Amino acid sequence: MNVTLIFLAAVAAIIFWWLSGQRLTSKPWLETGSVQLPGAERQRLPAPAVKIGLFVFLGVVGAVFSLAVSAYFMRMASTDWWATPVPRLLWVNTTALALSSAALQWAKREAEHGRMEVLRPALAAGLALAIFFLIGQIQAWRELTAAGYVLADNPSNSFFYMLTGLHGLHILGGLAVLAHTTVRAFSTNVAPERLRLSVDLSAIYSHFMLAVWILLFALFAGWANDFVDLCRTLLS
Repeated sequence: MNVTLIFLAAVAAIIFWWLSGQRLTSKPWLETGSVQLPGAERQRLPAPAVKIGLFVFLGVVGAVFSLAVSAYFMRMASTDWWATPVPRLLWVNTTALALSSAALQWAKREAEHGRMEVLRPALAAGLALAIFFLIGQIQAWRELTAAGYVLADNPSNSFFYMLTGLHGLHILGGLAVLAHTTVRAFSTNVAPERLRLSVDLSAIYSHFMLAVWILLFALFAGWANDFVDLCRTLLS
């Protein structure tokens, strides 16, 4: 239970940080996002409503990962558990994901200023680095299986593949939206203001998934164990 609360607190802190980082002087009623409603013309939804929907979704995703991490810690107490080695490639993958997140933050700033000539390469860089991260994760799986750390060999392996696979699926889902936004950005007839909301949402999603991955990486590397022990000591 303590582990779940700690992970949920970390997720809540990330969401609160992004909510507090929104521009207080902006005019949200002037920002719109387009959605297609059944049997209706293409209509606009206010940007705050779209962002709230994203944050609600991220809260659900955070809860799912927190439950999985809680199960991870409970299963660690079993006698048949032995740690799965962390491939060095994960350091490269983590760097790629961090750079992708930074590129999307760069794209967000360029979209706010309407600089399409800089927005396009920023989006392309973010997309390419995120794809590189996924390819690197698959290669890390191949390295582990080649070394004999297969899925059903021990519970630690199973959790590693499950958690990294779940995270990869969420990255893949974000890539679908990011790819669509990037293609639109390279279209000659799209105004920058029509991309602003999509770029903003892609950046927020990317930052959140980076934070979740860092927490998972700390878990696999064993750093989270010391942190949880410290929190338990402080709470006791």
